[in-house]
Amino acid sequence: MLTTTLCTLRTRWVTFVGSFVALCTGVALIAVMGLALASSLDAPGRGPERFAAAPVVVKGQDTLRVRTSIGDRTHKLAQPRAVPADAVARLRDLGAVVQDRSFAVRAASGPADLVGHPWSTAAFAPYRLGAGRAPGAADEVVVSGHWARPGARVRTDGGVVRVVGTVRVVGAPAGPGFENAVFYTDARAAELSPRSVQLVVDADPAAVREAVRGDERVQVLTGDARRYADADPDRDRAALTAMNALFGTAGGVSGFVSVFVVASTFAFAVAQRRREFGLLRTAGATPGQIRRMVAGEALAVGVLASAAGCVIGSTAAPGLAAWAVDESLAPRWFTVGGHVWPYHLAFWTGLSVALGGVLAASWRAGRTGPAEALREASVDARPMTRGRMLFGAALLITAAVTLAHSLVTNPGELLQRKTYVSRPMLLITAVALLAPLLVRPSVRLIAWLPARLPGAAGMLVRENAAAGVRRTAAVAAPVLVTVALAGSLLGAAATLDAAKATEVRERTAADFVVTSAGDAGFDEATVRRLRGVSGTDVSASSPSAVYVLEDGVALIRSEARAVEPQTFAATARLPLAAGTVSALDDDSIIVNEEWEKHTVGERVDVWLGDGTRKSLRIAAVMTVGTGDNGVYVTPRNAAAPVDRVDVRLAEGADADAVAAGLRRAVRASDGEVATRDAWVRAMYPETDRTTRAGFFLVLGIALLYTGISLAGTMVMATSDRSRELAVLRLAGATRWQVLRLVGAEALTVVVVGGALGALVAGLNLAGMWGALGLRSVWTSVELPWATLAAVLAACAVLAVVSAVVPAGLALRRGAMEPAGTPE
Repeated sequence: MLTTTLCTLRTRWVTFVGSFVALCTGVALIAVMGLALASSLDAPGRGPERFAAAPVVVKGQDTLRVRTSIGDRTHKLAQPRAVPADAVARLRDLGAVVQDRSFAVRAASGPADLVGHPWSTAAFAPYRLGAGRAPGAADEVVVSGHWARPGARVRTDGGVVRVVGTVRVVGAPAGPGFENAVFYTDARAAELSPRSVQLVVDADPAAVREAVRGDERVQVLTGDARRYADADPDRDRAALTAMNALFGTAGGVSGFVSVFVVASTFAFAVAQRRREFGLLRTAGATPGQIRRMVAGEALAVGVLASAAGCVIGSTAAPGLAAWAVDESLAPRWFTVGGHVWPYHLAFWTGLSVALGGVLAASWRAGRTGPAEALREASVDARPMTRGRMLFGAALLITAAVTLAHSLVTNPGELLQRKTYVSRPMLLITAVALLAPLLVRPSVRLIAWLPARLPGAAGMLVRENAAAGVRRTAAVAAPVLVTVALAGSLLGAAATLDAAKATEVRERTAADFVVTSAGDAGFDEATVRRLRGVSGTDVSASSPSAVYVLEDGVALIRSEARAVEPQTFAATARLPLAAGTVSALDDDSIIVNEEWEKHTVGERVDVWLGDGTRKSLRIAAVMTVGTGDNGVYVTPRNAAAPVDRVDVRLAEGADADAVAAGLRRAVRASDGEVATRDAWVRAMYPETDRTTRAGFFLVLGIALLYTGISLAGTMVMATSDRSRELAVLRLAGATRWQVLRLVGAEALTVVVVGGALGALVAGLNLAGMWGALGLRSVWTSVELPWATLAAVLAACAVLAVVSAVVPAGLALRRGAMEPAGTPE
């Protein structure tokens, strides 16, 4: 039997090429993802950057810590506290104290992430002047990087400044630094950012700790802990977490699709070889020997493909790491290390996939009877096994039941990324398994009109595709999977974005929205000028956060906006389920139905953005929506600068005159005035880069596997139809007519797969649409038609080429030779 297996591999190599390439690609991807994940687990600790040369950093409390029955729960504060004045006075007795400030800077000709600091903090990185001198006047700055040279004049949101010097970090390698800094004089920095939350003390660390001992309002940072004074000190951890999710999802999809492709390829190969198995049974082979032969073929393919995949993976992994760094998906230091376990994981997974994928096919091969050798009919009498039908039906029922359960119990779950990424797999797998039942009626429906056109071509396309159900299903299924994945993943993100945009549009009743240029917001003088514009109702608001302890153990952060109730009611339309906006005051809060306590008049204990604990009365309750409704408080409960001003025109006011007045009011602060529609368009939510990259990586993997499966299946199927094509030639068809017929049939099958995939994607998105409706957000379902068309076009080109080329090669021989050749 081993000799038979090896001879079969040598003779029918075309049959196994598709499985080999698919399995090799899957193993390579799993090896690459495993190496990336293993390398991320060995991430080096990030040291201090801006304060690497500072003796001691004293920072105001920036973390809310709440004791619960299962331990402390923490959250970063939206408004970190400043170092108290009495603590600063004690520290000044120990040595020189330098207050630090950080604020966003917008420059017309500079990088988008410019950040301003006082010049006296430059020595703590340490920065050193590379050219020019230190700033000495309010309109002078020193910059890092090479985007501006000494002598250049730069327009910023804080006025026009002159660059008098450039700096770089001592000992840092050439290239971009950890920030794009703009250094002002200390006095000018204090004007631009009055609030300071941390400072540097030139004193002995032990003396500093003793001076603030017992004061929970401050924290003393020394050694590596000084990194917590840097901006976003946990950005590496967040990036690695997102990257792990990205590569983990891609690895999971690789496994899912590779199993599907290998299993469908072997199943189709077994169906093609039923006469061969019948001859072996006639010659005395037992069902067990047939099964062992098919399993041996899979084992041989699996070993070779897994080994090749590991080699390819080791070569491709560094390129993936470089791509992740270039796309800012990974920290700059990220590289692939020399780990061994990912290769073991990839190799044994590939071998398991090969053997698992052929399990059902080998069982079916063993059931082939001796009489199968006498069959001549090409029509598939039983296109699928009872086990496949039952398994597909079970998955279909499971998908429907779990969707209904989520809609009834927790519709918000369907809006979470991990759910709308994983849940579609159930329905996709179910429909793919049931494809042999679905393709025949689908082919007849799609080819109904071409079959009624003059000539026999349309009728032949329809009948060939409908008769060879196994072949049609094997080609249509991978197209179905790819189109359904593209529609479900990209469509879910687009539908959710559209729903959020609908919420923003419906909540805003203002005619104009004025937004600040940077994080510093508008100063009081600018707000007064905006209020002074005649013919308007003006509502200023600022961002904050509110924290609440639910179920006694979960500390939940909710984004908040501080508003003035009377003016806010005129410029907003909140989706209220109970209460009124006008009931909001300094002792109350507007929450949404997602809160544990959401009854009007009930009091709830919260922590404000600066960590202050307060009991507030619920004035109104909003619907949950997409989860971004947040909460509303008054300015007294949120010490944050105004960053947005909503303006509504009074009756009879001239819109052009009001717009001109608003622009004059914010000219000094470089604010932006936009109409309601323009602001809604600018605020249209977009899927974050990591998620978008993950989706396209997953779709790229799916499309790659679809191409492998299409090419392999079409080559196998067309090569096996040489006698059929020769008969068409003998019946009078020309060579080009036969090739057009083969191409049209391949195109029809791809369209069938695309239509079924689009239907599956639509059903998946219908569940999300229902969940949004249950949360009082009615929006349209967004299918990515352009992406689906591109995917379908790529599949169509590949399928037609993979069918026409082997058919053309087969037709190069005379018509009598293939027609008379025994199988």
